[in-house]
Amino acid sequence: MEGFVIPIHRSLTQPILLGGAPREFAILNGTVTLALLVGLQTIIGLPVGILLHIVGRTLAKGDPQFLDTFKRHIHFRPYYEV
Repeated sequence: MEGFVIPIHRSLTQPILLGGAPREFAILNGTVTLALLVGLQTIIGLPVGILLHIVGRTLAKGDPQFLDTFKRHIHFRPYYEV
């Protein structure tokens, strides 16, 4: 079928990132950070949360789906071990 073109918006092919980190990772990181700040009433949660978010952003620059890849690796690891 020559001559037919279907435009696909770029947002349909890219993963959802929050602040440069994958969405699941950012939500989990924010929850843990708030739990440390509010629940335990310790200020150490803020630098830990910021550091983890920077790590998530760095990993997402190389592979935006690194979290899905890691989960799959953990799931299939016993199969490939010798």
